[in-house]
Amino acid sequence: MAQTDEAAAPAEGGQPAARRFWRTDGWRSGTWRRGWILAVLAALTAALLAFHSSVPNAIGNLGSLLETFLPWLGLAVPVLLVLALLRRSALALVAVLLPAAVWFNLFGGLLTDKSTGKGDFTVLTHNVAAGNPDPAGTVRMLNSSGAQIVALEELASNAVTTYRTGLAASYPYHVVEGTVGLWSKYPITDTRVVDIRIGWTRAFRATVTTGQGPLAVYVAHLPSVRVKFDGGFTAEQRDVSAQALGDAIEAEPLKKVLLLGDLNGTMNDRSLAPVTSQLRSAQGAAGDGFGFSWPADFPMARIDQILSKGGLKPTDSRVLPADGSDHLAVAADFRY
Repeated sequence: MAQTDEAAAPAEGGQPAARRFWRTDGWRSGTWRRGWILAVLAALTAALLAFHSSVPNAIGNLGSLLETFLPWLGLAVPVLLVLALLRRSALALVAVLLPAAVWFNLFGGLLTDKSTGKGDFTVLTHNVAAGNPDPAGTVRMLNSSGAQIVALEELASNAVTTYRTGLAASYPYHVVEGTVGLWSKYPITDTRVVDIRIGWTRAFRATVTTGQGPLAVYVAHLPSVRVKFDGGFTAEQRDVSAQALGDAIEAEPLKKVLLLGDLNGTMNDRSLAPVTSQLRSAQGAAGDGFGFSWPADFPMARIDQILSKGGLKPTDSRVLPADGSDHLAVAADFRY
């Protein structure tokens, strides 16, 4: 009996439709010859991801700019994948596997929840923004955070009283130096300004004595970086300050150290190596996701950091909901 179902009939030329679409009959078919441009773009993307530290900073600090937004380079993978499918290029499809593999090697671990439960204490850091239109709302958020140690950056002089008064009941101990401050449920002693070479105070260290012993807590707000059309990514002052902060942490006599603050750079940024080479990120060790903290409206980078060393184990890390600042607060739990 003759088949009349059109779908059952062989495709034109006796080949199934899928075979004709991809033309999988060897090199002559074209699937392995077309898509060279896409394949080259995929290889370049993989190279930038794998060898980002080799991109020089000599021109506009391009290396640091790339490293600040490095995870976003992964968006090139789905774009190249779609283009490879549209181009019907087996060569491009195989090439797209390269940047995908490198990206997952670098950042795949951030996609899983590494939380190990509640810690012995919780710390929080927040750039509250000098132009914050609702510092009282920020105070309410901080009081309800559950943190025992709170570091604040970019404290405007006209808002310091609001924070002091509003946090006094929850945090009986506090110190403010310049535009940065520390509030704590534990006693604070031995406060010393850290000179990060910008001409005014934006960093200090203090000893916080918990029930399990003393911690050296550093609070810092490194200088801002800028992206200029005529000068590229300008970060020289930030880099000088990072070196000064790193030197202070290296000379710290206490073994257990916390660094809380707005470092205006990510853990991938080579220019923060004087600091990040000594400490580990709570978000990297116990976070869930990328933990982007800036800008608050559409977070693109984690520039607000909680770092530690000396037997302090991060057990959880998280980003708090937006308030009146252009940054999001970040918090972490630690266990001795």
